Amino acid sequence: MPARAERRAPRANRSRWTPRQLLWWLWPTMPSSWAEVPARLRPGAVQIARLTIAAVVAYVVADALFPGIVDLTAPLTALLVVQASTVGTLLMGVVRVGAVLTGVLVAIAVTSAVGLSWWSLAIVISASLVVAMVLRLGDQTLEAPISAMLILAVATPGGAAEVRVANTLIGTLVGIAFSVIVPVAIPNARASEAVRRVIRSQAGLMNEIAMTLGDRPPHPDELRAWTDWSDDIVGEVRAATALIDEVRKSRRLNPRALATAAVDPGLRGAIERLGRVLAAQRAMVVAIGKQATAGTDAPPTEEERELRAALAVVLDDLAEGLRAYGDLVDAEYGRGLRDRADAMLSRMLEIVGEARAVLTELRLLAVDPRERLDLSMLHGSVLTALEHMVEQLDLEHSERAADPWLRRVPVLGERLPATAWRRGRDR
Repeated sequence: MPARAERRAPRANRSRWTPRQLLWWLWPTMPSSWAEVPARLRPGAVQIARLTIAAVVAYVVADALFPGIVDLTAPLTALLVVQASTVGTLLMGVVRVGAVLTGVLVAIAVTSAVGLSWWSLAIVISASLVVAMVLRLGDQTLEAPISAMLILAVATPGGAAEVRVANTLIGTLVGIAFSVIVPVAIPNARASEAVRRVIRSQAGLMNEIAMTLGDRPPHPDELRAWTDWSDDIVGEVRAATALIDEVRKSRRLNPRALATAAVDPGLRGAIERLGRVLAAQRAMVVAIGKQATAGTDAPPTEEERELRAALAVVLDDLAEGLRAYGDLVDAEYGRGLRDRADAMLSRMLEIVGEARAVLTELRLLAVDPRERLDLSMLHGSVLTALEHMVEQLDLEHSERAADPWLRRVPVLGERLPATAWRRGRDR
């Protein structure tokens, strides 16, 4: 009996689902606390206000022109038009407005003549799709039948067709005017923060590798964790690139672009630079993994400990340099603290200079591959990857067309000597 009870206990524990666990399973993106709800609503608060105000204004105008007629066609059309005009460029918004108007007018024409039934609904959907294809609305073709069905759902059956058409035009004009007067915000801050998120992740990975190498050879589980970490950074790079593309698209034909700095070229140059750093990081992790699997069980020699300690110092320097680069990106493209950019650039170049000096000294260390093949692989492959990272972060010798701050590189003071790494990682 005790043995059976022990075997039944795990199944019983697994079957105890609390309501909260069941809700998490059904709704994986559920907020973990009430404090998280405002953070989720904050990015869309402006859009919620824009849509609400546009619909209310359209309703007030339509009610003033046609008092006593209950018809929500105008606010609904304004809602669709404003939503359309804020996604992508204004040109794409005009195409979506055409799709909305197509569906609305088809719905009004059919229901005014024959009323609403299952077969008239079929006529409305098919006619909307046919007209949308004739007009070559492309990706916005489905907007026409969707708008038509929404109009069927709210339009008053007894309302005159002329009133509905007039309300549709009122909603369209209000929506277009509102989109021009209160244009979509340009997500400069979100794009800059996405780039900084990539930088923080890359710097954290390098600190993690440095901590391990400075203490001992890495374990296979740690190598897998580093690979997974770099894969996550690849996703962050893609997300940042998508946000930078959104910044570029939102500037087209947007009045706010006249008073907002164009940061997308600089951010794109930054994310491309970080992509090359990430490629070098991934190559370094592969090289460290090969050295770890090729190593022996013998205790590490003094030469190996010294080499690993030096590599750890370089990695920590590059992590600090990455964070300094993140501060520089934020100063130029995020919060606009350009008066502090020169000091940040000077600090970053000094850090990268220290890392380059240590790499130069490490290149002078001779490792005989006939005696220690694994150490020779670590020495050659890892140093090559680190040099690629240093080249990307050494803005003083980079192409200056992509980064505006490089036109005002300050005169740097004397850099630390190459033997600085011998003073230890806690300097």
